[in-house]
Amino acid sequence: MSAAPPLFPGGVAVSSLQVYDWDAGDGCAGGSPHLHTASSEGYVATGGSGEVHTVSSAGRAVHRLEPGEVVWFSPGTVHRLVNHGDLELVVVMQNAGLPEAGDAVLTFPTDVLEDPEAYAAAAALPASASDEERADAARARRDLALRGYRQLLDDLEARGSAALADLHRRAAALVQPRVERWRRLWSATVEAETARTREQLARLAAGDPAMLADAAVTSAARTPGPRQYGMCGRLQTWEWPQPRED
Repeated sequence: MSAAPPLFPGGVAVSSLQVYDWDAGDGCAGGSPHLHTASSEGYVATGGSGEVHTVSSAGRAVHRLEPGEVVWFSPGTVHRLVNHGDLELVVVMQNAGLPEAGDAVLTFPTDVLEDPEAYAAAAALPASASDEERADAARARRDLALRGYRQLLDDLEARGSAALADLHRRAAALVQPRVERWRRLWSATVEAETARTREQLARLAAGDPAMLADAAVTSAARTPGPRQYGMCGRLQTWEWPQPRED
């Protein structure tokens, strides 16, 4: 029986992102503010210029993004990409599969965040629609997230860290029904890779090279069709091997 194809190093996912240049009405152009509940995210700037605006336990911050800049942040960090011109990034996501399974929570207004059905409707893009219609839906989603983001910033001014704690509570409640599936995905990918490395180190410590015989090379096919409409821009993704969840 052949061995399973190796995962991308570290069990991460990689995508190429062209950040939206849509004006947001506040002097900035860019993507949808959101946070991740379980996965860290990293940006490697490859073209253009811009910023990522963050809200975390350390407060608000602005991080420059120009070619060669690398920024990453842990779960719970609210982040908003701002495009100053032709901003392009390589995005590295921890826990490949979890973000695609709903790990990201957009900063919609409070009434939407507290209603799972309203949140799901606001976050979804039409599956069968023209490119123009999908662009319009992605922009409307971005604008709704910015409404909630501005409410969050006002609330931070008024109540400090309690405002971010309330957002985290609402985000956790939204994703709670998905966590059992996330555990299966994580066990089949990141946990399995960690266990493989543990065994590899133990064998090497004993002078046993046997696992090196499983060496393999894998390439990923580009996801067909035009770039997808992501939360922050147009995404080029790749089709990764699908793990078993049992």
